[in-house]
Amino acid sequence: MTLPAPTVDTLYRSHHGWLHQWLWRKVGCRDGAADIAQDTFVRVLDAGTVATLREPRAYLSTIANGLLVNHWRRLTLERAYLDALVMQDAALEPSPEERALTIEALMQVDAMLAKLPPKAREAFLLSQIDGWTYAAIAGHLQVSERMVKKYMAQAMLQCLLIASDA
Repeated sequence: MTLPAPTVDTLYRSHHGWLHQWLWRKVGCRDGAADIAQDTFVRVLDAGTVATLREPRAYLSTIANGLLVNHWRRLTLERAYLDALVMQDAALEPSPEERALTIEALMQVDAMLAKLPPKAREAFLLSQIDGWTYAAIAGHLQVSERMVKKYMAQAMLQCLLIASDA
């Protein structure tokens, strides 16, 4: 007799409590842990891999851990953004909706930068944030200006991919 293949329902019933507790210990907040646990199961559902799982807890914790990294990264960006807002004139303070949109845009840019090789990321930031010329970037990175142009093309392609998703 062959056992039926597991379903998302059985996976959820069997492991949700454990995953929620595991996340709660890491996040320190029951609501945040519940949100990440739900997002984990949504990812499992989207992946359609339940029937082939051999180690469900390892699979769930791997997905949840990636979501935790994103959660902490988002918190870090939010804090940095809010700290920058404190330095501005109160009359220029954005609305809550504008804040949320800005934080979402920062998350997209952060994700784009994470996809770039280190030198391409540094070249892009030196050019776009610090205003360096390609010659100065080439000297700093010890590469040719042609290589800096390639790095910038990689970064701009990632920017276009973000824009096309939006």
